[in-house]
Amino acid sequence: MHIESFRDYCLAKKAVTEGMPFGETVLVFKVAGKMFALASMNSDPFQVNLKCDPEKAEELRDEYDEIIPGYHMNKQHWNTLIIGTGNLSEKLVKELIDHSYDLIVASLSKKQQLEFEG
Repeated sequence: MHIESFRDYCLAKKAVTEGMPFGETVLVFKVAGKMFALASMNSDPFQVNLKCDPEKAEELRDEYDEIIPGYHMNKQHWNTLIIGTGNLSEKLVKELIDHSYDLIVASLSKKQQLEFEG
């Protein structure tokens, strides 16, 4: 997966916005104002940070060398995926983007969830 397809997949999700609050080299994707994905535009190989359930995060890190604790993030709740090596399947990356997005949507207040669904 390349940065363009990563970006397109994130932006295709409902109510997602993108921005660059950390400078011109990091794309940040948010839903309801909360981050669920960050993509480094100048890393080689291509790397992204995704929010993750803490238990699942540990399991993924144990299973894949290309998944490490989130760079510059809360290491309990975020993973960095080193995508550019080609060792992580596109299917897995998309599943982890979905998981990150779903965690944020589930964390919204009831009022925010009603607005989101409406």
